[in-house]
Amino acid sequence: MTDGQPRYPDGFRSQAGREFAPAGATTDRGELALVLTGGGARGAYQVGMLRYLARAYPDLNIPILSGVSAGAINTALLAQHHGTFLQAVTELAGLWSELMPERIFRVDVRSLAANLGRWGIRLTSGGFGESHARGLVDTEPLRGFLEEALAPVNGELTGIDYNLHRGTLKATSISTTDYNTGQSVVWVQGRDIETWERPGRTSRSCRLTVDHIMASAALPLFFPAVQIGPHWYGDGGIKLTAPLSPALHLGARRILAVSTRYDRTRDEANSVDVRGYPPPAQVIGQLMDAIFLEMVDQDVARMERINRIVQKVPPEHRDGMRPVELMVMRPSRDLAKLAADYEPRLPRAFRLMTRGLGTRQTSSPDVLSMIMFQDDYAKRLMALGEEDAERRGEELDHFLRDDQGS
Repeated sequence: MTDGQPRYPDGFRSQAGREFAPAGATTDRGELALVLTGGGARGAYQVGMLRYLARAYPDLNIPILSGVSAGAINTALLAQHHGTFLQAVTELAGLWSELMPERIFRVDVRSLAANLGRWGIRLTSGGFGESHARGLVDTEPLRGFLEEALAPVNGELTGIDYNLHRGTLKATSISTTDYNTGQSVVWVQGRDIETWERPGRTSRSCRLTVDHIMASAALPLFFPAVQIGPHWYGDGGIKLTAPLSPALHLGARRILAVSTRYDRTRDEANSVDVRGYPPPAQVIGQLMDAIFLEMVDQDVARMERINRIVQKVPPEHRDGMRPVELMVMRPSRDLAKLAADYEPRLPRAFRLMTRGLGTRQTSSPDVLSMIMFQDDYAKRLMALGEEDAERRGEELDHFLRDDQGS
């Protein structure tokens, strides 16, 4: 980073892992960052990938952690944990294995009906009066779940400060969306860091709390926004057009990013998911997919283009641009289609609500996969993540060769 400006790579590894930094580009491969993207319940896939890494490299050290939405929850536990990488991931996997909808939001008929009623009053009254309509579900159980898992002190994640002082962590970032201003706000806690400003994006140094994690994971419309200071914040993926940028700003020279978006083949992309007029679930699913999951692909493509340009410039004329290697992990199967197999086990009242949105009228219910906070689905995604990582074990070994704790 020079003069507070982000520097893109003159060494790049493609999504398929086939391109590597030019030989001799640098003798110091530099700081490693882990970027965990959004996707709601799909975050379990990230844990499966991490479980493979922890099994292969139990003492792996990742000094820069960056998360958004569900990825923020996983990032927080990794950044907060006092033990080894293996111990942190084992605890994280245990939490996802015990996941049930009622641990994330209230699923009883009374609570769901009350929330839907408030929305109905707000829509039919023209907005007059105070209906307290903030989300389709009440996420107080999620707050309790996070407080139990993260053991905050007065809401603050004190383990992050502990790991910063002992040197195992350099920086952690959590991305949110400021609903009051429309900006993407990245909350950062770290050692010797500089905040940054970009059009529509800003960063703020702080001591991270449960509120920051709750805000980042607040799926729009479904989960209520969270107040931090005078403003209200929601899911960080909404306005985060450059998901890799926080890691770059924090000094990463190598980035391992985990996306929860399945990369469809051409035939799959051209196949029909729903016949007739698309139900709300199809529309909402496409919207969320575009907001939360496709931005990583766009950012990777942008980095690759800049990389090709920078490689044509002699090193002495690169104006401080530093080499960055990138490896992206993604599912080998469509996580939305997998979600449909577990839908019948959802709590009855919540299941009826999702079916009312039309989740059974589409063969790839993306929105369902994001709110399927259920142990059996989470275990399936973790198993898939672990399988996918093991399949690319040789590439991961090459990528992590300087960080294996050997």
